Amino acid sequence: MNKEYKVPKKMQVKFEEITGHIEAVCEEHLNEEYAEMSRQLTATLTRKRPSPLERGRTDIWACGIVYTIGFVNFLFDKSFEPYLRADELCGAFGISKSSGGNKSGAIRDMLDIMQLDPRWTLPSLMDENPMAWMIMVDGFIMDARSAPPPYLGGCLS
Repeated sequence: MNKEYKVPKKMQVKFEEITGHIEAVCEEHLNEEYAEMSRQLTATLTRKRPSPLERGRTDIWACGIVYTIGFVNFLFDKSFEPYLRADELCGAFGISKSSGGNKSGAIRDMLDIMQLDPRWTLPSLMDENPMAWMIMVDGFIMDARSAPPPYLGGCLS
């Protein structure tokens, strides 16, 4: 880990246990980008009050966290790289697909995470994420990359 995460002192050991599982699986099956985004999500969960990470197995939490990041970024879709089936991901953590999927569902509900969620999109996929570029202009939703320039009051200086 090369980055400092805001983790409450009482949750530091749990954070390290969970991210240890995450890093091992990401190193073998995914990439550093998945590991980094998963560490960020783990840190976010440590800061919830009370933290849901206080209870439950760390391997299941780790799988649920990576599963959630995979859900947002289409990890389970063959047309994306990296690609990994949900059962393969859960198997890499040594747990069942239903346990990993259920934990991911709980995380998504807790943090209101959806597919293409810009908060949890991998940096390499951000340019391709249409949700990251949506803005409202005069009551209409549009892509920020094609939005008109700001109104200058008739002055083009």
